[in-house]
Amino acid sequence: RIAIFSRDELKQSQLRNMFQEDDRLRWFLGDIRDVERLKRAMHGVDYVVHAAALKQVDTGEYNPMEFIKTNVLGSQNVIDASIEAGVKRVVALSTDKASSPINLYGATKLTADKLFVAANNYSYSYGTIFSVVRYGNVMGSRGSVIPYFQDIASTGNSLPITDLRMTRFWISIDSAVKFVISSLEIMTGGELYVPRIPSMRIIDLARAIAPESSLIEVGMRPGEKLHEEMISADDSRRTVILRNHFVVTPVVAEWGYRAPMGEMMLEGHAYRSDTNENWISELEMKKFIKNLSSL
Repeated sequence: RIAIFSRDELKQSQLRNMFQEDDRLRWFLGDIRDVERLKRAMHGVDYVVHAAALKQVDTGEYNPMEFIKTNVLGSQNVIDASIEAGVKRVVALSTDKASSPINLYGATKLTADKLFVAANNYSYSYGTIFSVVRYGNVMGSRGSVIPYFQDIASTGNSLPITDLRMTRFWISIDSAVKFVISSLEIMTGGELYVPRIPSMRIIDLARAIAPESSLIEVGMRPGEKLHEEMISADDSRRTVILRNHFVVTPVVAEWGYRAPMGEMMLEGHAYRSDTNENWISELEMKKFIKNLSSL
């Protein structure tokens, strides 16, 4: 069975209809701020993917304590409930904004990352292990810039660009899901997994979506970065490079963590969207958006 735990009854209703009331799915209304409800939902569960978070950068700057309650305290609740329920493996989803954070959202996600890695120090003897997956912007997801630009372009208006120099990491929904599942399969506890994914300039994305629209630079929002980063220069000395992903190893690993065999990242080198070796072209993005529209 798959248990879906969230506080949004509308999205749960929509999913139940999408999957035609599949009896392998179980639906729990609840909030990760409520540890007792989490324990009940996790009863008999082997694997947990922790994806719950408050995520809007500017909202976090205005409502910092609410982000802390969900992203930090709620994440600790997930850890405690998982151990008590006897869950085998737990993966937390992070964000590129957690690396060298400059906004409240990124700071809370970095704290959650640290909580999940450090949890292995006392959870290992219980048989529960924790790891983290970190990736960039998910193309076509709810609230992402692609549907936002498409809505504006459909009205014939100019597209607002916060900064014409801006770059971002990009990953498709399918690729993100596959990466999370593969990380669940190979994790030994304490790893922070980062996929090797492409970057794209925001102006190229805008031109791929609406080639006839003009672009207006409106200035960066509070807490927004010009370029995103998934591995900081300080973390490079603990990062192993593998064929399709990076593994950032834990700072403290009292449970006897062993790093995977592979090439170490060059010390002082950061994995950033502007210095990335892999880029999406405007033409490639057009093909992706066309396929997305046909779904």
